[in-house]
Amino acid sequence: MTLIYKGQNLFLDSTSINSIAKNNQTPFYIYSYKKIRDNFSIFSNYFKKTNPLVCFSVKSNSNISLISELGKLGSGADVVSEGELLKALKAKIRPNKIVFSGIGKTKNELQLAIKKNILLINIESESEAKLINKISKKLKKITSIGIRLNPGVDANTLSKISTGRTDSKFGLPKSNFLKLCRNIEKLKNLRIKAISVHIGSQITSVAPYRKTLNVLYKLIKLSKINFKYIDLGGGFGIPYKKKEKKINLKNYSTLVEKFQKKLNCKVIFEPGRFIVGNAGALISKIVFIKNSGKTKFIILDAGMNDFVRPALYDVKHDIIPVLKSKRKAKGNIEFVGPICESTDTFVKYKNFFSLNENDLVAITNVGAYGSSLSSNYNSRPLVAEILIKSGKTKIIRKRQKISAII
Repeated sequence: MTLIYKGQNLFLDSTSINSIAKNNQTPFYIYSYKKIRDNFSIFSNYFKKTNPLVCFSVKSNSNISLISELGKLGSGADVVSEGELLKALKAKIRPNKIVFSGIGKTKNELQLAIKKNILLINIESESEAKLINKISKKLKKITSIGIRLNPGVDANTLSKISTGRTDSKFGLPKSNFLKLCRNIEKLKNLRIKAISVHIGSQITSVAPYRKTLNVLYKLIKLSKINFKYIDLGGGFGIPYKKKEKKINLKNYSTLVEKFQKKLNCKVIFEPGRFIVGNAGALISKIVFIKNSGKTKFIILDAGMNDFVRPALYDVKHDIIPVLKSKRKAKGNIEFVGPICESTDTFVKYKNFFSLNENDLVAITNVGAYGSSLSSNYNSRPLVAEILIKSGKTKIIRKRQKISAII
């Protein structure tokens, strides 16, 4: 994260958080363009020898301005809905750099993707293949598809974001995959261009990826198909706390390079969290401080509707004061939101900085699955999103008016 203190004041890059808060109602999301650019560059450089197509995972952060900025850096887009596809196109991502994933694409969504001539539709069932063929025939088109394999690999990540195990709803198991490969020629308006795999999210070990590459190689040889693209998905984890493990992308890039040489294919990656996760913060104001027995509750104006990851996945994001006090407060404190749910809690600390009502705090590393998972729960408006680029502040999503909800 590019949040740093200059004296007692918190800055994002070279911009004071306090100065931004003076002109914008809390809570609001704030992003560093520099960090996003650097993350994209770092990822691309790790895989320089492989020269992959990097398709940003739009579900991680679907703000059109951010997608557009990534497009200018050379990124494509991985989308999972009609809305995400339309956002990617509006952000001027070229159709031949868009991959459409997801297990439940509707007829309307598939029609749009086919008409727009996107690079790939990654199918996840035989029924989907038949529907795409039917639509393509009606539109007199030949549609490029990838087949998503479920490799039966446990990514050893949170169970709610693990997608490659045999009990997962995603992809085709090995036997079904091979069966579809044998029968796909009957569907005359389809062309198999890719094999796709994605085993989960927030993965910090290379081992599950190594297993997946081995499974892929064996299945590709058994299928007897020369796939033009191998879509290796994303899921690359980031450290949310100082002592957390980082994934060794250098080691993984070596494995991918060897894999690519054996198969002579174009590799696709779909990173999301790795690109934007540590580039964003959620700025919130302390509404009340309440002493309640052994715990002091710090009640924020940001709630689980604004940022649901802690409630949904039971994960912790560090919270830091925007104005750092020189004094420390002893005892247990818990940062909570205003939502009428017991799960509307963010993180607990012992012996934190001294805080007062109306002080500002920053919830860190929220660039991925922050704003994109936010909601109007409790009839609360969606908050503003702000981008810091070259020292300039730009609102990239206005705060929603309550009248729009009513």
